[in-house]
Amino acid sequence: MGTPETMRAVRIAGHGGPEVLELAEVAVPAPQPGEVLVQVSAVALNNTDLWTREGAYGRPEDSSAPSGWRGPIDFPRVQGADVAGRVVAVGHDVDRSLVGRRVVVDPAIYDTEGPDANPVGLMGSERDGGYAEYVSALAARVHDVTDSPLTDDQLATLPTAYGTALGMIERGRLRKGETVLVSGASGGVGVALVQLARARGARVLGISSGAKIDAVREVGAHEVIDRSRDVAEQIRAAAPEGIDVALDVVAGDLVSEGLPLLREGGRWVVSGALGGYDVTFDVRRLYLHNAQLIGSTMHTPTHFDLLMSLARHAEIQPVIAATFPLEQAAQAQEELGRRGHVGKIVMHP
Repeated sequence: MGTPETMRAVRIAGHGGPEVLELAEVAVPAPQPGEVLVQVSAVALNNTDLWTREGAYGRPEDSSAPSGWRGPIDFPRVQGADVAGRVVAVGHDVDRSLVGRRVVVDPAIYDTEGPDANPVGLMGSERDGGYAEYVSALAARVHDVTDSPLTDDQLATLPTAYGTALGMIERGRLRKGETVLVSGASGGVGVALVQLARARGARVLGISSGAKIDAVREVGAHEVIDRSRDVAEQIRAAAPEGIDVALDVVAGDLVSEGLPLLREGGRWVVSGALGGYDVTFDVRRLYLHNAQLIGSTMHTPTHFDLLMSLARHAEIQPVIAATFPLEQAAQAQEELGRRGHVGKIVMHP
């Protein structure tokens, strides 16, 4: 059976609240040279979906300017960075043996072709994404996971959350036996950080709300810090010799409170600002202790290759919090924004 000419997709025509998400009938994208067409079986939601829709990323020259992930968006835009599905068509110069393969799409748009390239754009922001029945992607960015024992829903959770988490772990040079602090440990990236850090052999301290403490322990944290109490005091009690690496998606006051808790040569890796992006800290806590404050945006191609290897062998077990049909994209994003869940929310086109 051939590919249809049209498909259902959820698009935004401008920045705003969940009401700007609109279900539309649009043309199925034709794979261009170097591209494949993927029939989407599952697409996972991320905070990037909310902030791109809201235009909340700002710009270097104006932090309050409405913006997508890395700049102004060309509207209308199909959202959705995290796609698992099957290849159903390829561009004329792409190996046809990919057709029928189960794949995960690396959603990053990179600045170069090298293995350590930096992401400078994102599917669902700088190009159309997976809130649709079909999506086109570069053939070089689809990874064959046909034989993975993980479900399509689990595979769809990996690109942004687990890619971001693995990028943080790699840039923070986390080693077996080290003590690591994970903020926002019940969220999508947080759960990924806990699981990946635990798999690496680190001792994991997670920060979470009281209602989610047991769930964070279940996904692998050795100790859980209750964020409603004195966080610094609890960290000192759990790790009296200090922490080696902090993997932080919260920022805000946690940075100033937490930097003094690093061991000599410790690394504080930031990949989010749920607690606020305007941060003040004592710079002496960096240079006097040879500490490092590291920014980390998503992953490199090398990181993503490593992530897909873990997926093929089911060395990680993503947690699915809820599933929604595509036509309930607004409700799914509202559920994500309430942050009452543990794990990932997935949609089915």
